[in-house]
Amino acid sequence: MSRPVRPGRVVAWLAVGVAVLVTVFPFYWMVRTALTPAGALVQDATLLWPSDPTLINFRRVLGLTTVEEAVAAGGTGAAIDFVRYTANSLLYAGSVAVVQTLSCAAAAYAFARLRFPGRDALFGVVLAGLMVPGIFTLLPNFALLREAGLLNTMVGLVAPAILTSPFTIFFLRQFFLSLPREVEEAAMLDGVGSLGRFWRIALPMSRGPLATMALITLVGMWKDYLWPLVAGNSEATRVLTVALGVFQQQSPNTAPDWTGLMAGSTLSVLPVLVLLVLLGRQLVESLNFSGGK
Repeated sequence: MSRPVRPGRVVAWLAVGVAVLVTVFPFYWMVRTALTPAGALVQDATLLWPSDPTLINFRRVLGLTTVEEAVAAGGTGAAIDFVRYTANSLLYAGSVAVVQTLSCAAAAYAFARLRFPGRDALFGVVLAGLMVPGIFTLLPNFALLREAGLLNTMVGLVAPAILTSPFTIFFLRQFFLSLPREVEEAAMLDGVGSLGRFWRIALPMSRGPLATMALITLVGMWKDYLWPLVAGNSEATRVLTVALGVFQQQSPNTAPDWTGLMAGSTLSVLPVLVLLVLLGRQLVESLNFSGGK
């Protein structure tokens, strides 16, 4: 016997469908524009799919065409060195995601399990960092790196964010507080110190939340634009987001190369999109804070 369909359930599913559509449609339109010939961009503006889809925009952005072919396809002849800039983005975002997650996990474990003078006050200072906009720290960080001679280096690029994040510390502390103390107390009776309990017990039991924070940090650093533009705009440290901005600046203001820019944006999103597809279920499950397995 089938259950009656409740009006509230229908409304909920409609709301979810609208939210998904609003979220996915800009990405779909980006791909659709990337597949549209530059000359047909205005004529096909009302179509959900280009009338004559082509891969020429991807090819010319990747530098797989001659300058003459790129200009004939509606571009300026400019290209993006995706291999180099993707490697820079992976190094920038990946190193921050891994190191920051581990260092914040250590700090979160200390706040959750260790007792020391001023612990609560120090945790309050960490939480206060959530209220400081990133733009406020941009100029001080830039001045410090300039004095240290680290501008336009990968070390200087990752330095401000590689060790700590107030939100990550707060998130992981809440998870560590939910872990059963019995396992750690048994290890303590066996003579395992605080560092050993953190490394051998707490971290293995926290794979889900750690993966969640690493993924969130990776995505956030991957799409970061302002700080890499200010501190690492040389060829050696330029990341994909900055490279896309430079590509856009090479087209005239009166006729921006929208199809090429959308092709480049689509390619820049693909690595993170693959990660989200592969780890999306793990991301959702870890948010349940089910650490007592």
